[in-house]
Amino acid sequence: MTRSRAADWVIGALGMLLLLTVVAVILWFVISEPRAESSQTTSPMPVTPSSAPAVPPSDLGGDEIWLGNIDVDSDIVVLPDSSLIDVDARGYGARSGPDGVIVDQLEVLATVPFDVVAEELGRNSRVSATSDGQARVEGSVTVLGRSLRIVATGTVEAKDGLLVVEPRSIDLGGPDVVSRAVAGAVRQFVRIEQPISGLPPNLVLRDVEIQQDGFRAELSGQDVVLAGDGS
Repeated sequence: MTRSRAADWVIGALGMLLLLTVVAVILWFVISEPRAESSQTTSPMPVTPSSAPAVPPSDLGGDEIWLGNIDVDSDIVVLPDSSLIDVDARGYGARSGPDGVIVDQLEVLATVPFDVVAEELGRNSRVSATSDGQARVEGSVTVLGRSLRIVATGTVEAKDGLLVVEPRSIDLGGPDVVSRAVAGAVRQFVRIEQPISGLPPNLVLRDVEIQQDGFRAELSGQDVVLAGDGS
C-alpha cells in the first residue's frame, strides 16, 4: 500500500511539473516580442523601375483612354489577310485618340504559320521545316513558257523588316545535272522576300527563326497603331 501511494505521488508530481512548464512557455510567448530582424520578412519588396507604375501623359484628354502597361498572351491573333499564333506581347503607353489606339512601345513574339506564308506565295506552294533548321518551299514556277514543280531549301532571316528565305538548294525532280543547270534561272522565283501581312503600322520584324509549326518572329516598334489609320 505504501509503495502504491508513493507511485501515485510521483506521477502526480510529474504531471504538475509538465503542466507548469507548458504554462510558462505560453506566458513567455504572450509577454515577449519577436526579434526586430524578423519584421524584415514582411516588409514590402522595393519597387524597381520595371515594376514601377507608368506615368500618364500630361496632355491626356477627358475623352481619351490610356493604359500604362500591356501584357498579353494569346493562342491566336487574327490580322487583316493573315494571322499569328502563340502570341506574347509586352508594351506600355497605349492611348486612344482621334488617330486610333497607339502604343508608345510594343514588343511581340509570335509564330507565323507555314500555311499563311504559303498562301501569300501562291502557285500551290507548301512551306515546311527541314530537320537541319532550314525552310523547305515546294511550288510551281513558269520558265520559258513551261511550268516546273520545284523543291527549294534555304536559310531564314529578317532583313529590312522582311521575312527572307534564301534558297541554298533547288530540286526540279529530274537528273541532278538538269537541276543544277536550271537552278540559277529559277532561283529568283523561289526566293522569299516579303513582309508579314496585316501587321499594324510601325510594328517591324526584327528577327526570325524557323520551328516546326512556322516562323517564330520577333517584332517591335514605337508609336504602333493598333487601331485607326494613324494619320
